[in-house]
Amino acid sequence: MPLEMYLENSLPTHSLAKEQSFVNSKRKSKSRVTRFIDLFAGMGGTRIGFEAACDANNVKHACVFTSEIKPHALTVYSKNFFDENIAGDITKIDPSQIPEFDFLLGGFPCQPFSAAGKRKGLSDDRGNLFFNIVKILEVKKPLGFLLENVEGLVQDNHGKTLALIVNSLTKLGYHLNWRVLDASSFGVPQRRRRLYIVGHRNKKIDLSNFADISKTVGEVIEQDFPFQPSAFAKLLMKHFSADELHGKAIKDKRGGLDNIHCWDISYKGSTTTAQKKLLGKLLTQRRQKKWAIAKGMDWMDGMPLTEAEIASFFPAKNLGVLLDDLTTKGYLKYEHPKSVVYVNGVKTRMPDPRIEKGYNIVTGKLSFPITKILDPLGHAPTLVATEAGKLAVALPHGVRQLTVREGLRISGFPENYSLESVSYQKAFDLLGNTVMPPVITAVCKRLIA
Repeated sequence: MPLEMYLENSLPTHSLAKEQSFVNSKRKSKSRVTRFIDLFAGMGGTRIGFEAACDANNVKHACVFTSEIKPHALTVYSKNFFDENIAGDITKIDPSQIPEFDFLLGGFPCQPFSAAGKRKGLSDDRGNLFFNIVKILEVKKPLGFLLENVEGLVQDNHGKTLALIVNSLTKLGYHLNWRVLDASSFGVPQRRRRLYIVGHRNKKIDLSNFADISKTVGEVIEQDFPFQPSAFAKLLMKHFSADELHGKAIKDKRGGLDNIHCWDISYKGSTTTAQKKLLGKLLTQRRQKKWAIAKGMDWMDGMPLTEAEIASFFPAKNLGVLLDDLTTKGYLKYEHPKSVVYVNGVKTRMPDPRIEKGYNIVTGKLSFPITKILDPLGHAPTLVATEAGKLAVALPHGVRQLTVREGLRISGFPENYSLESVSYQKAFDLLGNTVMPPVITAVCKRLIA
């Protein structure tokens, strides 16, 4: 059965009259202030979005409980929300000790379901944190909730993980809905597709037909921000104009018109036209499956090729000289191909001395101080914690990395939000893991209506 059909068929059909009467009576006896809890709070993006939704709907609100464990997230959160009483590990907190609340907000850890992690799903210790959310909902019986996670959760374990999540929440008496939404359609200049799961005891929340609001990177860039170009940035500007750099990625193991390689800017030493052509050919040939067959090994995405194999597609008379020079300068490495082995039951790859050595591209995507130059007329790619601080902008007077303020704007945070209490690296680590407040606001306007 398709997951969407399963979702429709899994909604509660019974009245839950006694339980709902109990919940409603509790709620009516309280203040009309809407109370919420902020779990896995990070830098507080979900709270910002929820509070903005309350303000837009003229709803009084109060955060009555917050939980987070990352030290620099705690520093930032307490500085921006003047809250020093942040609970720690949610797994060590008794749900009955949490104050009464109306809505639960939680972006539970995403790595178990993401391409950046190992996709262990709910079998991962962090994936199991979802069941702490279930326990809190079961004990406290709030009116509703909003959960956020990576898009990969939809397909994790062929959809079974999401089906389990939906079923677990539905059994608690909530009307469920979920949808993958892209922040770039909510006035955020960043392409960031995330899964949003909402539940409400009285109604099913519509997650379709949001107003499409677009904002470009150019609208949030600080044009007059003072800076001294790095040596790497100067190399880029020496070979390309600002306009030519817009939208370019900088990585050696892939090609394409929107990519710049380190040999294009002589990053490790000068290269001849012939050497650049050789590297361009090797870049694509090393991924061909025919070489794995010829070597008698499992295919891998980027295999070392021998001089004889390279000569079959680049027949230069001085090929050996070209290869040796590129190896000396560090553009290539001379190594054994890596075969599949199992270490303590875990699949990995190790150099295989039984297979003849060959030449391979050296530098990976994260080896440069800048990996992507943003297009001012477009959107930023999804900020990922491992590389969020390596994004840059190209201005007529030079190339520089994104400022923290620009990172906040690209993530949809308000101007009064501050990351000054942590380092540049830690600020972008937080931005690479945060939710987008404008998307939260749009969803929560419907959740609390």
